[in-house]
Amino acid sequence: MPQLCNPHDTRMEPATKSLRSPDSFRRAAEAFGLDFEGGDLERLGSYLAMLLEANTCFNLTAITDPDGAWIKHIFDSLTLLPYIASAQATRVIDVGSGGGLPGVPLAIAIPAVQFTLLEATGKKADFLGDVAGTLGLPNVEVINDRAETLGHDPHHREHYDVVVARAVGRLATLLELTVPLAGVGGHVLTIKGRKATQEISDAKQALHRLHCAVVETSRTPTGTIVVIKKLRRTPNRYPRRPGEPKRSPLGFVPPRHNL
Repeated sequence: MPQLCNPHDTRMEPATKSLRSPDSFRRAAEAFGLDFEGGDLERLGSYLAMLLEANTCFNLTAITDPDGAWIKHIFDSLTLLPYIASAQATRVIDVGSGGGLPGVPLAIAIPAVQFTLLEATGKKADFLGDVAGTLGLPNVEVINDRAETLGHDPHHREHYDVVVARAVGRLATLLELTVPLAGVGGHVLTIKGRKATQEISDAKQALHRLHCAVVETSRTPTGTIVVIKKLRRTPNRYPRRPGEPKRSPLGFVPPRHNL
């Protein structure tokens, strides 16, 4: 069993427990056309066990039921696989990785692709480092920083074939945090809910200013995948200072409510 974590120390001993994938996950994966190599399901189960164990000490997920987490976290993350494959990506960055979703399941499933997990909160970044080390994922790099800062780093700006993000905020905000990291012609893949159409409408100005366009939306059993293509280089002024994209999303005017 994994060692109970100390709330004052996010480092964890190597987990030996692996949560078995439920029939509901296997049926959903088969229907979606997902295939797994030997050991993938065991590693995914080990990751999920680590995630739920660490969640007892600090907030990583509101979903604590293992069977539900297999569908709402693991399967949901893996719905991005066909898009990463079609992009022939070799470098992917997960912005606002949090507990490692969607980056860790994707890194387990496609070990030939290099994944960077970007997380601003130190204890979450430490957890991601523990996961990569414990599960033996040499294709995973963890960076503890903000997207607004990394977006101006010449080693990372316009460096990635694909940028992924899940549960990081409204699209009008998310675009400024992700698009600067994608290379020209690259893609941003984000998983949204049923309000995806409204978020896209609200993000029209952000799409225009950041020189990108929504090229596809696809409803899956767990969400809506929004595919954004970067058309030209990002203007140098973006992203703005840390916190500014969230406080004042590009071109987004909040709806007025009559009192």
